[in-house]
Amino acid sequence: MLAARPSLRQLECIVAIADHGSFRAGATALGMSQPALSAHVAQLEADLGVQLFERDRRRVLVTTAGAAVVMQARAALAAADGVVDVARGVSEPLAGALRIGVIPTVAPYLLPRALPAVRARVPRLRPALREDQTARVLRQLDDGALDCAIVALPVPGDLTAAPLYREDFLLAVPTGSPLAGRKRAKQTDLDGETVLLLEDGHCLRDQALPVCSGAVEDTGLQATSLATLVQMVASGLGVTLLPEMAAAVLAPRPSSGVVTIRFGAPAPGRTIGLVWRTSSARLRELRLLAETIAAPAARHLEQLRA
Repeated sequence: MLAARPSLRQLECIVAIADHGSFRAGATALGMSQPALSAHVAQLEADLGVQLFERDRRRVLVTTAGAAVVMQARAALAAADGVVDVARGVSEPLAGALRIGVIPTVAPYLLPRALPAVRARVPRLRPALREDQTARVLRQLDDGALDCAIVALPVPGDLTAAPLYREDFLLAVPTGSPLAGRKRAKQTDLDGETVLLLEDGHCLRDQALPVCSGAVEDTGLQATSLATLVQMVASGLGVTLLPEMAAAVLAPRPSSGVVTIRFGAPAPGRTIGLVWRTSSARLRELRLLAETIAAPAARHLEQLRA
């Protein structure tokens, strides 16, 4: 005889426990009592005939069987959300909650310009933003914890991408550097220079390394943010590369202690795009979102290059 089909509430319970590490925290996240959550889990384990969690007074561990079931539960919940998304998208595109991942080297510089345009075009959308490094954003997207993500392209996996804009990299040097007076930079200008980069895990680091092939990286001074990199450059510790949207905010004038120089053509850079699961039921909505974000980004870049 086949096991009883799990309810969505039971699936929500085991995912919440796996995510939060305890029955109490899982119950709080779902807005229910701990005894009620425990009853749901106990009934599911009885129906499936497997133990999903190891419990003691100190901690809760997901069993091997439990890990496999939790993975399928995430997919089932994402599919159930897709049913609602399809109905909402037909009646009113981009209404309700949309979980968007954004990488840290984009979020502070794009979102202040993009979100007002999104709010004006789709006022009933409620974006829930999560800022994190590329690998973690893509993992959450694959797990169904995010609906889409704004990242640097290309990305691996079964994802659909809509390019939003391409931005150049600018060379950032201390105001006292011999390079500070250059009108245009060449990649060979970095030869022998001490280059400062973000720490491992930031995709911008991987994109910058080929441009800085002739430079010497100071691996003891890796930064966690672009703002920190700019301060390190201003202190005379080395040079770095900045995406042009970030450069306009972080090093707008020489009084910041940093001079930014554009590269001659073809300038190195990166393409930023909106990505989502190819199986997503919100294809039409997400393409609309991409168009809405791309327009103010393009206008801003035109102004920066004028």
